[in-house]
Amino acid sequence: MTVVDKALAFAAEHMPETIGALKEFARIPGVSADPAPNAELARSAEFAADWMRRVGLEAVEIIELPSVHPYVYGEWLHAPGAPTILLYAHHDVQPPGRPAFWKSPPFEPEERAGRLYGRGVVDDKAGAAIHFAAIEAYLASGGLPLNVKVIIDGEEEIGSENLGTFLDRYRERLSADVIVLTDTANLSAGLPSITYGLRGIVVVMLEVQSIDHPLHSGMWGGPIPDPVMAMCKMLATLTDENGNVTIDGVGDEIAALDPVVRERLASLPYDDATFRAEAGVLDGVELCKGNGGSTYELMWHRPSIAISALEAAPIKGASNQIVDSARARIGVRTVPNMEGRKVAEALCAHLQKRAPWGVRVTTTIDGAGNWWMTDPKGPAFEAAERALAKGFGRDPVYIGCGGSIPFVEPFARVLGGVPALLVGLEDPLCNAHSENESLLLADFDKAIVSAIHLYAELSTLPR
Repeated sequence: MTVVDKALAFAAEHMPETIGALKEFARIPGVSADPAPNAELARSAEFAADWMRRVGLEAVEIIELPSVHPYVYGEWLHAPGAPTILLYAHHDVQPPGRPAFWKSPPFEPEERAGRLYGRGVVDDKAGAAIHFAAIEAYLASGGLPLNVKVIIDGEEEIGSENLGTFLDRYRERLSADVIVLTDTANLSAGLPSITYGLRGIVVVMLEVQSIDHPLHSGMWGGPIPDPVMAMCKMLATLTDENGNVTIDGVGDEIAALDPVVRERLASLPYDDATFRAEAGVLDGVELCKGNGGSTYELMWHRPSIAISALEAAPIKGASNQIVDSARARIGVRTVPNMEGRKVAEALCAHLQKRAPWGVRVTTTIDGAGNWWMTDPKGPAFEAAERALAKGFGRDPVYIGCGGSIPFVEPFARVLGGVPALLVGLEDPLCNAHSENESLLLADFDKAIVSAIHLYAELSTLPR
């Protein structure tokens, strides 16, 4: 029996313990939107560090920078001459959202019909658990076939905003031949997928004011500008009737879609009814068509806008009044060759220009993360293809991702452009970032098997 066979057998035998540890991890409400110092994120980092020590990683350290949510680092460097891989996941989670919409409490993980429900179970504590399980399986079976470094981010869900400081300080420690990031999705359940591109994210906060205090809407309505109505008029100018972004000065720089990429998109399975059902699109609601192109092209290779929050006055307890101000959080997903900071500045200027009635407009840039794109060719990607095929029992596909992982672009650049393998286990029904987030346990098992094979496949790469 080979070391790989022994590791696979160990992982299968200890799967109940791995799931149990994941449940304990997910019980910790480490929401990074709550500012540092954050006791729950400190507790989450401690749990990750303890798990890393238990599986046999060495030099485990909770890395704390001033006013930064903690990172966790560990390593195993006892394979002389073999490549070194850097494994990435994050332990921070999104806020739970609306409690009444959860079928079980968000921080009390519960298994139902083959899925594990709870905030963070798939995004991204399972990403860390996959590699902890694979590392433990190898170290219990004779040793890893290559050198491993692990970094668990504590602020990914808020844009890894202190990543620059972190990289400046720890760049030498994190040097590696390949990066493996386990925080992406599969195109569908059971279909392993390698992500070759990520959109960037620009966030702008908007506030519109017209009066210095609320007024009776009957006594004052008519001549007094309603800031909520003003804001709605402004937001409506950000897209056209097909959903295309219409921000002044944004769009001309977008890179044309490469014919190879277009062919790759066309080869992917797509069913409109399935897509609508998985997204929960209501009957009679039409999908935005953009300027043409496939659904995948619109999601992965074209910019989009989402109004992720609106605020003026709560409906409960509302009275007949003109409120004094309204606020919105606006997110723009960017693609090659858009520059995040320029897009943010253009969005702010566009909103100021579209303000009706002379209302006071305040805009604040809350983030401008970059897009990332790679050409998925070479020995590392071929190794990932073989490993995923062994783990899932079917060939993987290459996909884009409409979301953002701020860690990827700067890390790949700082490490000299080493290959970055983005593999994950979210699926269209997992509800990441929404209520009832869940992990498909069958795919979790296959992902651990794939990780064990991936380490073996990558161990043969030239350094």
